[in-house]
Amino acid sequence: MPDSYPGPVVRAYTPTALPSVGARALAFLSIVVGGVCGGLIAYAITELQCGPDDGTPDRGCTLIAGGAGLIGAIACALGVAVVAVLVLRAMAEWRKDIVPEPSESYRTRRSRRNPSA
Repeated sequence: MPDSYPGPVVRAYTPTALPSVGARALAFLSIVVGGVCGGLIAYAITELQCGPDDGTPDRGCTLIAGGAGLIGAIACALGVAVVAVLVLRAMAEWRKDIVPEPSESYRTRRSRRNPSA
């Protein structure tokens, strides 16, 4: 019976500029953490500066502090996002020059199918 199944087909390596899944997940996590930290800092600073010092009820200071916290969170998240994108692009530039050699099993399979290779 002839061998009709030639074996597994190995695709040629094609370089990609897409960062790894781990790098993208870490970038997303850093954006979220940066936004949360920026929001907390902005809220805390506004809450400390707003309102009377004599202990009377504040008149809208919670709303102002919440708005400042939201603006601070958005601003910090955008800043961290810019840095994350630059880092991911730099990683893609570094990976662009790497050309891996075919594995030994790939060379062996090619030579068995085509002795002249």
